[in-house]
Amino acid sequence: MIVRKKRKRGCGKNSLELCSPRVLWRVPAGSSFLVTLYNVKKMQKRRVIGIDPGLAHTGFGIIDAIGNNIRLVSYGVIETPSTEEHGTRLLAIYNRLIAVLMEFKPEQAAMEELYFARNVSSALSVAEAKGVVTMCLSQQALPLCMYRPNQIKYAVTGTKTADKKTVEQYVKILLNLEVEPKPDHAADALAAAITHVFSTAEKNYIL
Repeated sequence: MIVRKKRKRGCGKNSLELCSPRVLWRVPAGSSFLVTLYNVKKMQKRRVIGIDPGLAHTGFGIIDAIGNNIRLVSYGVIETPSTEEHGTRLLAIYNRLIAVLMEFKPEQAAMEELYFARNVSSALSVAEAKGVVTMCLSQQALPLCMYRPNQIKYAVTGTKTADKKTVEQYVKILLNLEVEPKPDHAADALAAAITHVFSTAEKNYIL
């Protein structure tokens, strides 16, 4: 298996490519000149948004990826004050997330699966925010993949038992950041996006 980057003979100029020899033959007849044919698979560039939904704080993180190579685009948090009416807060999440999607134009989305919490009221609020987020993504025709918390921890840190601080540190390392992304809702969103890239990299080739 031969991996080649930019401007190397046999591969394209502007993308990472995976080349594997296919046939070895001689031309013309009787000549000793050898020609190797290659199957060329171009790694498609894509933009992924990770989202960590919540009524008070909805984190988002956007990265560009070519194969497993990732680059930070933007991240942030949509905040809604508790003094606002419940429906108004959900509408604010919708409007602001739509604005983010329109500005950065991601092609895929990732989110952590909702797990049951002891605080039923908190779980219901998160579920409502998740519903708003899902509707936004559906309206923009963005495919959404869901990942379990231990899947995200394993993809980012290599262990399923990592705590939030460790996940934030690895997000910083993987994205080559100077500091850990804050607040933690944004870091969680970036972790979901990174997990999606690492989990689907092999599926993003152009033959």
